[in-house]
Amino acid sequence: MTVKYHVVKNIVTRVIKSQDYRIEIVNLLNAEFLQFTIDFFKKVVEAKLASKDITIDWYKNAFLSENLSPEEICINSGLNKKTISNMYRSATKQIVIDASIEHFESLYNSIQALVNNEHEIDLTLTIKFKGVSVDLNVNESLIVINTLAVKRAALRGGLWSTAGKRAEKYLMLTLCKLYKVSPNNYNAEHFVKNRELDVDREIDFYLKNKGKEYKCEVKLMGQGNPESADVIIARESDVFVADTLSQQNKNQCEQRDVCWVACRDTDGYKRFKLALDKFGIPYTDYNGNLDKDLPKILDELL
Repeated sequence: MTVKYHVVKNIVTRVIKSQDYRIEIVNLLNAEFLQFTIDFFKKVVEAKLASKDITIDWYKNAFLSENLSPEEICINSGLNKKTISNMYRSATKQIVIDASIEHFESLYNSIQALVNNEHEIDLTLTIKFKGVSVDLNVNESLIVINTLAVKRAALRGGLWSTAGKRAEKYLMLTLCKLYKVSPNNYNAEHFVKNRELDVDREIDFYLKNKGKEYKCEVKLMGQGNPESADVIIARESDVFVADTLSQQNKNQCEQRDVCWVACRDTDGYKRFKLALDKFGIPYTDYNGNLDKDLPKILDELL
């Protein structure tokens, strides 16, 4: 899943300006989900009209077809690919197909039992497209609604994870640009795991000076995640940059002599220079206008 560069730009801008960045991901989630919904409804209309059978087989034939990608098949069945992978420790296409068909039949039986027990329920979903309309009965409607719910959940998980990871690197680069840190004093290249080591973890960013490298951990975490700061222990980090840090998080960092930056604090990004001071990295103190400087820096980086 690709996170648009303008979203990354907006996330980094809001984080550095001590504003909540989550609305950017929510807006992207809404846009992606609504587009999927419209496209899915179009396919439902086409599949329903093309069906010669009035049973639910029209949905299975159209939306669990082997011609579709594994991702589409599992979502259409009411599962997501990660769930199948966790269940079967594999997500090959055949496993996805078999698991999806099994789950779809179980889902349909559950819906049928619910409808039989709830006689008061009567639901008809009418979809109109290019002057043509189809009606879905309560069973079909609930299957479609469930598929949309699963898709939104899958989009949500993917977007939050991808957006955070994509923005973290540019957050660090932007901080370095604001303080005019030389490219010789940081390393933003993607870290490649050393499989020869028993324990080797990915590091987000390095500050460098006089042949020494200082590990920087970046987490755009929210409130209520005190355990998330434990990552500085696991990765033996020297700098911890986050959106929000509780007092407990800050205490953890200070006890371990880790420089912390809580961007949501008022002018929180300015604590970055404390890390630069500690490691003797040359910089120019920043006293500029974020509204003017951030767009220029991010346009250059992105």
